[in-house]
Amino acid sequence: MEILVLNLGSSSIKFKLFDMKENKPLASGLAEKIGEEIGQLKIKSHLHHNDQELKEKLVIKDHAIGLLMIRENLTKMGIIKDFNQIDAIGHRVVQGGDKFHAPVLVDEKVMREIGNLSILAPLHNPANLAGIEFVQKAHPHIPQIAVFDTAFHASMPSYAYMYALPYELYEKYQIRRYGFHGTSHHYVAKEAAKFLNIPYEGFNAISLHLGNGSSAAAIQNGKSVDTSMGLTPLEGLIMGTRCGDIDPTVVEYIAQCANKSLEEVMKILNHESGLKGICGDNDARNIEARREKGDKQAKLAFEMCAYRIKKYIGAYMVVLKKVDAIIFTGGLGENYSALRESVCEGLENLGIALHKPTNDNPGNALVNLSQPNTKVQILRIPTDEELEIALQAKEMVEKLK
Repeated sequence: MEILVLNLGSSSIKFKLFDMKENKPLASGLAEKIGEEIGQLKIKSHLHHNDQELKEKLVIKDHAIGLLMIRENLTKMGIIKDFNQIDAIGHRVVQGGDKFHAPVLVDEKVMREIGNLSILAPLHNPANLAGIEFVQKAHPHIPQIAVFDTAFHASMPSYAYMYALPYELYEKYQIRRYGFHGTSHHYVAKEAAKFLNIPYEGFNAISLHLGNGSSAAAIQNGKSVDTSMGLTPLEGLIMGTRCGDIDPTVVEYIAQCANKSLEEVMKILNHESGLKGICGDNDARNIEARREKGDKQAKLAFEMCAYRIKKYIGAYMVVLKKVDAIIFTGGLGENYSALRESVCEGLENLGIALHKPTNDNPGNALVNLSQPNTKVQILRIPTDEELEIALQAKEMVEKLK
């Protein structure tokens, strides 16, 4: 079985094609800067007898053109003989709202609902829908499965997902916490349970997906019971350019003091805050280099980021009562050893103790970073959201047979 996974953003298309016999990628790639003056197409073959790599700068007018280019080059590069040999297409859809709590086979009704949910994810859901519509028109016989970022967090209890606002705002406008990065949290939690030889249905963990966008999740008996992101990905941890948790009154105060519109303030919170806001940079490599040289703003940004993560770990330790593992994943979680060390520092009384030599040189695979005989295991697990989407799509397709 061959499954193509598509992840369409506002100006990009990421894809991965899998052979599901061995859960191995056949190809991966990216079309980026869609709609801009000059875009870029990258496609890499992962076949052992075919290591071709395409890199091309060209105009990519819209998502449909980008998808056509990907389809054409997959066959031209000899990765597949015919696009129609693909058994299913799995789509990453950012916002499933209250409607979608699990992967779903796409039909007209599902497409309408994804479109209706664009109000909660105006940058992402319309792009996700564009990919679905392209495939439906060009290859209507290929089953499409929508896998929602929010679905894993649908198991949160109401006391965790509700905001203490007038209840009618929830009833009328679905204002509540949804959470994101669900596909990643789900994947690494399953990998962790397997690695530790704990039945997933009884596995408890704190999952930390740390990257330019970051979130924490409390996982109890294999299900999400709390997460740091909220109605949107702006809530929670300090991120590359997002502020995370702040006093809501800050919005009004900035507007008044700096004479900014609501739209301008939201742009500040989403695109000019976080690490970038504190030290002028959201590239962790640059921040670390500056921090090592004694740069005060880089040091402050680093310390604020680590401190916020620690606060969530402490809160989730209380929520879960028993924790089997703390999982570091995502670009920063997997690769930023100094951040992992700072986050775990001083948590020994909670049964969390990092083994520094392993943390400094963890390799590229799943690894246990904790000291021997500690209560809570510290795991570094490379995430694979595309594989998780492919696995969920495969399960849906097999049910159709």
